[in-house]
Amino acid sequence: MKKMNRVVSAVMAASVAALALAGCGSSSSGSTDSSAAATTTAAAEGTSSAAAADSGATFKIGVIGPLTGGAAQYGNGVANAAQIAVDEINAAGGMNGYQVELQSEDDALDNQQSVNCYNTLKDWGMQFLLGSVTSACSIAVSEETHNDNMFQLTPSGSAVDCVKYDNAFRVCFSDPNQGTKSAQYIGEHKLATNVAIIYDSSDVYSSGIMSAFTTEAANQGLNIVSSTAFTADSKTDFSSQVQQAKDAGADLVFLPIYYTEAALILQQANAIGYSPIFFGCDGLDGILSVENFDTSLAEGVMLLTPFAADATDDLTVNFVKSYKDAYGDTPNQFAADAYDGVYAIKAAVEEAGITPDMSVSDICDAMKDAMTKISVHGLTGDPITWTADGEPEKEPKAVVIKDGAYVSAD
Repeated sequence: MKKMNRVVSAVMAASVAALALAGCGSSSSGSTDSSAAATTTAAAEGTSSAAAADSGATFKIGVIGPLTGGAAQYGNGVANAAQIAVDEINAAGGMNGYQVELQSEDDALDNQQSVNCYNTLKDWGMQFLLGSVTSACSIAVSEETHNDNMFQLTPSGSAVDCVKYDNAFRVCFSDPNQGTKSAQYIGEHKLATNVAIIYDSSDVYSSGIMSAFTTEAANQGLNIVSSTAFTADSKTDFSSQVQQAKDAGADLVFLPIYYTEAALILQQANAIGYSPIFFGCDGLDGILSVENFDTSLAEGVMLLTPFAADATDDLTVNFVKSYKDAYGDTPNQFAADAYDGVYAIKAAVEEAGITPDMSVSDICDAMKDAMTKISVHGLTGDPITWTADGEPEKEPKAVVIKDGAYVSAD
């Protein structure tokens, strides 16, 4: 069976215990043995939780991501949503009866700074790492977590090597998965025949998606009529790449890149009267918040993502409301990945019976096994499960920008 949302499960467990205790108080001396057993169990669980709370011990989760700079939409989304999840968990009784602390550090999208953030969080007493947010930073930090045998769950580091060690897992899809699924979606929905690709050859995220997309495009009957690259040193002028896509007759341009560069591409395409379908992956999530960007240019832009903020299921509705109430903004996919990531940590902690007094290495060893046994009812998948190689298993979705908002494309 699918496991219920962890918050709901915790609340229901508390309600059951409360009902059991209330029943004991009103029952007669002729109560059945099963009622007495239920009361004893509830009392024991309450004593255990009280003992955990009284001990003062807490679980400590660290977050690393870009909280400032060009990718701040990603890092702040992760930090904010992780805090919402932690607050919910603490209000519902914590993890195994222990409260949870969260601390976020800003790596400013710099690999070495990400490692520095990791060391800062280690000094704080971190037991679980939710990060890093971006692929290159996550890979850099994974060398440290591997050496320390620290459990690492990146919400959005999608490069293959982000989870090359057995202590590292991810919530998002891998780059090859995103590229393959994008080509399949475009082909199966007959969105285009002639496709152009504009990608960042200096970035592992962009290059990885591009490679997988190109391979799957052939299976989908898509014609790659133009494939042009840029690098970190040449990411302000895309006029040549845009012109080549237009001249090649591409009716769809695939953009496996980040939202800041994508916004410039849309502006430059508009300047020459070129209006194909633009289709990207999770890196485009955030394009509506680019400073001084005319968001009307993003109308009709599509991206493959496991999260749509306009979904009507209770979990999404409640999360979006909590996020807007707390931060005055609509959460993006990175936020949703982080929220699910915190609940995955909770589920694995409870599956393995982990307590805060265990060493970081012992916690990590227990988490490695537990992650392959849990099933999370999350924002980005229902259910989400994990394989031993750190990969999530869930179904992708596509969203389209309509009237300045992300809405489901299906």
